[in-house]
Amino acid sequence: MTLIAQPRLKLGDPHDCTDANDELTVLHAIYDTLVNREGQGFVPALAREWTVSEDARTWTFTLQSNVQFHDGTPCDAAAVAASLERMAREDKGYTLGAPAVWRQFLGGAAFEVLDPLRLRITLTAPMADLLDVLEQGFIVSPSAFEGLDAGDYSKQIGSGPYRIAQVTAERITATLVEGHFGGTPANASVTWLLEPDAATSQAMLERGKVQVANDLDFVASRALAAMRHEFLSPVAIIYLLNASSGPLADARVRRALSLAVDRDAIVETVIRGAARPLRGFISPNHFGAGQGAGAQMNRERARTLLAEAGHGDGLVLEVDCPTRLPDEAERLTAALGLQLETVGITLKTHIHPEREDYAHMVRRKEIHDLCVFDSSPMSTYRVLCEKIDSRVAGSWWQGYANPAVESLIDRGRVTTNCAARAEIWRQAYVLLQEDPAWLTLYNPLRVIGIAGEHPDFAMPANGALDVRRLPPLGETTHAG
Repeated sequence: MTLIAQPRLKLGDPHDCTDANDELTVLHAIYDTLVNREGQGFVPALAREWTVSEDARTWTFTLQSNVQFHDGTPCDAAAVAASLERMAREDKGYTLGAPAVWRQFLGGAAFEVLDPLRLRITLTAPMADLLDVLEQGFIVSPSAFEGLDAGDYSKQIGSGPYRIAQVTAERITATLVEGHFGGTPANASVTWLLEPDAATSQAMLERGKVQVANDLDFVASRALAAMRHEFLSPVAIIYLLNASSGPLADARVRRALSLAVDRDAIVETVIRGAARPLRGFISPNHFGAGQGAGAQMNRERARTLLAEAGHGDGLVLEVDCPTRLPDEAERLTAALGLQLETVGITLKTHIHPEREDYAHMVRRKEIHDLCVFDSSPMSTYRVLCEKIDSRVAGSWWQGYANPAVESLIDRGRVTTNCAARAEIWRQAYVLLQEDPAWLTLYNPLRVIGIAGEHPDFAMPANGALDVRRLPPLGETTHAG
C-alpha cells in the first residue's frame, strides 16, 4: 500500500468546480476525463481524438473503445453526455462563493450521441478553449448520480485506473484497476491520509511510514535532500481592485499601485522565499503566458502617476482582508501597507474571519478599494472571461473594463489554432501590464516529499499530484 500524507482530505461531488490540489489528486485517479492536461496543451484520455469546427462552436469526440465504469456499466458516448449535462446543471459547478461555474460555458449546449463511441457538443457560443473545461469534466457512472445528488460522496464511480475501496474522514483508499486504456500505474493501491501538521508528515516520510508527503514546510523540508521536490503552484496571490468606483477606477492609480510594490521583498518577508514574483495576470504555467520581465518596481513613476491622478498629497485606500485563503493574508497586507507608504498610500484594513462570507461579499462586488484574493483556474480563457471581461461581469469581476483586452478575448474565443490563440493571450498579457485589472504579487512554491531518489519526477502544471504517474514506491503496512 502506497501512503500519501496530506493536510486536507476532502471528497465532494466530482461535478463541482475545484482547484484544490488535495482533492484533484483523488479525482484524477478515480475518474477519466475526455482529455488530460500536459504542460500548456492537452493529450488524449477518454477521447482518443477530436475535431472542432472553424467557428469553435461544434466539437466532435471519438472515445476509447471497450471502457467500463467500476460498476461494470459501459463508459460510452451516452454516459459521457450524461456527465457533461449534469456538470452543466445550475446546482452543480459550485466553488467557494461562485455558483454554476461550468454552466456559463456548457449551459444550453447540445450533447448529441452520434454512435456509442462518438459525441458531438454544440455550444451556444464559440469557445476555442473548451478543452480547459473538459479537462475537469470528470466522467461519472450514471448509477452514482442519485447518491451524489443526495450528498453521499462515498458514491464515487468512475472509469479511471483506480477504484475507491474505502472513504473515511481520515483516509481514502483506492485500488488498481487492471487493463486501463491509459496503462497500468506502478503502485497497486494508494491511500491518502489526513495529516494537518507538515512536520509530522515530514517525519512520517523520513521514518518510512508514508511514501509521499504533500504540502511540506518550504524551509524545514530542505532536510529531505533528494526526497524533496519543489514546484510552482499556478495559484496567483493577488489583490482584486475596485475599478468601478473610488480611486482605483482611475487606471493611473491602478498602474501606480503595481509599480510601487517590491514583489521580491514581499516574497522574502511574508513567506520566507516560498514563492516566485508574479508579474502578469497568469502564472508561467498557463497557456499563452507572456514572456519578459512584466511588472517591475518603479516608485518614482508611481508617485508621478498618483500626482497626475490628483493624489500628490497622499491617498488612503481601504482593503478587505480574510484570515485564511491565503493563510498569510494578514501578514501580506501589513507588509504591503509598509511598502505603499513609500509612495504616499495609506491602507485602512478591514478583517473578515468568515472566509465563505468574504467570498460572497466579493462576488456581490461589495469590496472597499481592494481585497486580498487568489486566482486559481488553469485556463487563461476562464481567467479573462470570469474575472476581466466587463461584458460578462463574472463572479470575481470588480468593474474593470478595457476594450482592447475585450477585443482580444473575442479573437481568442474563435481562434482554434493553438499557436495563434497563445499569441493572442500573450498580447492580452502585455495590455494587462499597462492597465492592470489587479495587483498581482506571487505564485507560491510548494514542496512534496517522495521516498527514494527520483530525479526525473515532475509535478503537473496544475500543481496537483497525479498518482497515475508516481514511480514504484513499494509497500507500507502501517501508518502510525
